[in-house]
Amino acid sequence: MPSKKKKKADESNAASGRIARNRMRIAWMYYVEGLTQGEIADSLGIGRVTVIRNINEAIKQHEVRIWLTGHVAECLELEKELKEAFGLVDCIVVPDPSTPSAVNKAIGAAAGMYVTDQLKDDACIGVGWGATLLESLQTLAHRPWENIQVVSLLGGIVQARQFNPTEFAWQFSSLIGADCYLLAAPALVDSPKTRKALIERCGLNEVLEKSAKMDMALLSVGSMSSQSTAFRMGFISDAERRSLQAKGAVGDLLYNFFDIDGRLVKHPINDRVMSMPIERLKSVPRRVIISGGLDKVDALMGGIKLVKANVLITSESTAAALLQAKSKQG
Repeated sequence: MPSKKKKKADESNAASGRIARNRMRIAWMYYVEGLTQGEIADSLGIGRVTVIRNINEAIKQHEVRIWLTGHVAECLELEKELKEAFGLVDCIVVPDPSTPSAVNKAIGAAAGMYVTDQLKDDACIGVGWGATLLESLQTLAHRPWENIQVVSLLGGIVQARQFNPTEFAWQFSSLIGADCYLLAAPALVDSPKTRKALIERCGLNEVLEKSAKMDMALLSVGSMSSQSTAFRMGFISDAERRSLQAKGAVGDLLYNFFDIDGRLVKHPINDRVMSMPIERLKSVPRRVIISGGLDKVDALMGGIKLVKANVLITSESTAAALLQAKSKQG
């Protein structure tokens, strides 16, 4: 005879199963049958708020994937021009969202779709971090791939929450069923000597050597604004931010700060960052930069040159501004 504890667990599992089935029924009626939220509520005898909550939860649980096909003509033209201007292999330009603050979400969604389409068996993919890359998780789909490896390209950030590079790499790898390799060290260490010791004596060089096997690197750039992710978390002080700007920095990629010509600036922070070295990233066949916003135009200009990016995923207005900036440079 089953114990009370086992009986309670069985009842809990059964209840969870019913909740999941009801959620999927609601999602099916909404996305596949095309019923309105009100029609679903009437059909199932529940409130409209319950319908909305279940639809949102289905998306959150990755039970529903929203996939878009088709292109906006203006975006297609911008993609073509960006390829020619920057020598890109591939380019995706998404329409500007109605709310400017949603630009990261729009670009990230396109990035998740792009990665899903590009991944193949036995692939090795390096991932950076940031608000835009985090949004790619919403459309990153699991398929029956075999032997996929994900490598975090930056060390962890102790006080960060949502945008911790380590946490993002774990989530990314979990969604696609991949093995995950982390740089088990802070993103910034106290000295170049510490950085060298961690690489040589603590096994981190094994992770860095994964660059030779990478098929794709997913990267984003940050601006020098105090509201940029790198500075907003307080990991780098405002005084350091200003000193980086004084050296000519227009943005960062994996905490490597560079100028508009794509050259690393001479600053102590660049000697203390625990990231995949830029020179190694340049050898990765598909180097993807995923960023947008008019505040990041200079950072994108320098970042593309820094890693010799050959794939760009950005927004419509950012694309237009990049082309204008490029024409001025000649």
